[in-house]
Amino acid sequence: MNQSRFILSLLLCALLSACGKEEVSERYAVSGLDVSRYQGVVNWDSVANAGHHFVFIKASEGWTHRDIAFRANWAEAGRAGIRRGAYHFFLPHTSVERQLSNFIDLVKLQPGDLPPVLDVENRGDLSGPDFVAHVRQWLRLAEDHYGVKPILYTGLNFYNRHLAGQFNEYPLWLARYNDHEPVTVCGRPFQFWQYTDRAASPGIVGAVDRNVFSGTLAQLDSLCVPYPATVHDPLAIN
Repeated sequence: MNQSRFILSLLLCALLSACGKEEVSERYAVSGLDVSRYQGVVNWDSVANAGHHFVFIKASEGWTHRDIAFRANWAEAGRAGIRRGAYHFFLPHTSVERQLSNFIDLVKLQPGDLPPVLDVENRGDLSGPDFVAHVRQWLRLAEDHYGVKPILYTGLNFYNRHLAGQFNEYPLWLARYNDHEPVTVCGRPFQFWQYTDRAASPGIVGAVDRNVFSGTLAQLDSLCVPYPATVHDPLAIN
């Protein structure tokens, strides 16, 4: 009898602990999603009404592939008023210039859009220095074209193994499917954290990736493509 009560107490404590566990998104003021064709047709009004602050949308991969849902997702996310960003999946053995051209031909960023994102998950058989050089080339060329610093996306383990300490000037988006924040070996803080690929959201059928931003909405907006500066005309009549 005493053993049964003890076991029941343990189960009750575990249940209470689980119920009281704070969701990752509740620890951050700014959160969002990332999507590709695998999410199917998205109801972007429902996504916007659910309170998501931003979304990253897959645009391209390598130098020929383009996500078939990108154009619709991009247009509808913009219409619904969600901060939107586009990402390119990087292939290490494909011409960097051709990969960037594939992305640029498809993605026309406007003021208020998030910076372009380079999704890096595979080094292939490139040497470490060659791999870093290829990634850096894409980031620099994209920055020259769009006028904002691109975001670097990768998994935490991959970053720590191959990229740590190399790209500190670029915003960092790390994937770690865990309740605990990603910690880099170089001490570099993340700006975005993809903490699950099994989230649910109104407007999307099935699972979707969920992300948080480490700062405020104002800090998120400061990363975006800037609006043209207002020119003060001293001759204008007030």
